[in-house]
Amino acid sequence: MSEAAPAALVLKHEFTSTSGAETIDVGRKLAGLLAPPQLLILRGDLGTGKTTLVKGIAQALDAAEADEVTSPTFTLLHEYDGAREGQPVKLFHLDVYRLEGERQLETLGLDELLTPNALVLVEWGEKFKSIRKKATGEIVIASAGGDARKIIVTLKE
Repeated sequence: MSEAAPAALVLKHEFTSTSGAETIDVGRKLAGLLAPPQLLILRGDLGTGKTTLVKGIAQALDAAEADEVTSPTFTLLHEYDGAREGQPVKLFHLDVYRLEGERQLETLGLDELLTPNALVLVEWGEKFKSIRKKATGEIVIASAGGDARKIIVTLKE
C-alpha cells in the first residue's frame, strides 16, 4: 500500500481595508510575509485594488514609491528591484487579463522570471492552468461594500 503525499501546509491571512491608503498599508505588511521565490495570483474584480496592494508591497521592499507603481494592463509586465532582509529581491507585477491563451502567455517568459530572489505577482493569473499549477499562493481582494475591501492571502508552505 502506498502512502499519500503529505498535504502542503497552507497559511491564511485576512485583512480589511477601507481606503486606498489602507490597502497600500496592507501591501506593506504583506511584503514581510512574502519570502522569495513566490508566484502569487492576484484575484479580484476590476477596480478592487490589486495594483494598489502591489504599491504597498513595492514600497516596503524599497523597490518603488507607491506613485511609481502602475497597472501593467497594456505593458503586461513591470519589473522592480528591491531588497528584503538585506537581500536583493526582484518584484515582477504582471497583468494577463488581455492574454487569450497559453501560447500568448509563453511569450512573457514566466519561467525565466521565477528565480530564487523573485516575487511574481500576477493579476488575472487564475485564467491560466499553467499559472495556477506554479502558484505558491493567492491574494484575493473582494469588495465589502463602498470603499471597504476584504483581502485574503493564502500561502502554501
